[in-house]
Amino acid sequence: MKQGNIQETSTCNPLTEALSRIGDKWTIQVVMELEADPKRFSELRRAVGGISQKMLTLTLRALERDGLVTRTVYPTKPPSVEYALTDLGKEMVVPVRALGGWVIENLPRIASARQRFDAEAGSAVSDGCR
Repeated sequence: MKQGNIQETSTCNPLTEALSRIGDKWTIQVVMELEADPKRFSELRRAVGGISQKMLTLTLRALERDGLVTRTVYPTKPPSVEYALTDLGKEMVVPVRALGGWVIENLPRIASARQRFDAEAGSAVSDGCR
């Protein structure tokens, strides 16, 4: 294996890992919920439909680890915990909104392409939305 390939592979691994985190459906929803204001765990859970307590916990921990979210514990009884976007997390909202806008704008074209593909292939490819 050439030296260039080793460096390219080592550069791609962190990139792939970061893109996987950022592109995760729960990550996108949590970040968008935190865009306006910080929220408590229970507020986030209600706002992000269908997410389990465990998945929200894992998502928030990963976002905190990546520097996108902060977790603040307030000394109340019982302790209150609030989650907020960091500056890095706020910066991420810009491309996420742009990508979301592109998807919304192109949904008819995507649906048409899927129908064409399914008809030509005679397949029953699922769109993942049920």
